[in-house]
Amino acid sequence: MTETSAARTGTDPELACPVSPVVDIVFSRWTTPILWSLHTFGRQRFVELERGITHITPKVLTQRLRQLERDGLVVRTYHPEVPPRVEYEISDLGRSLAPLFAHLAEWAADNLGKVESARREYDAPTRSRP
Repeated sequence: MTETSAARTGTDPELACPVSPVVDIVFSRWTTPILWSLHTFGRQRFVELERGITHITPKVLTQRLRQLERDGLVVRTYHPEVPPRVEYEISDLGRSLAPLFAHLAEWAADNLGKVESARREYDAPTRSRP
């Protein structure tokens, strides 16, 4: 829906776009690497996730895992041992995103080179700007 058609119908474009909530849930900075890691490598402890996802801080990893658990995309299992053990795994709902990620990976392989070319062309000092 274009901004003009949204204005005609009196609908907020953010609310009218059915993809916006999915983007908010799935495509935050660290959500995708966490889901990818759990999908690819299976059940992991916090430290394993932290080691596998470079540059994420423990605080942010904790926040993202809690949000993913709240959204139903990750399952947290607490094992009351000494010392206690906590494991995370992707849920069935989280696994259902695999086709979406596969399509995005295919799009990336086919098009990221074109995006980089467009950026270089746009950023070129000789480009005439209106």
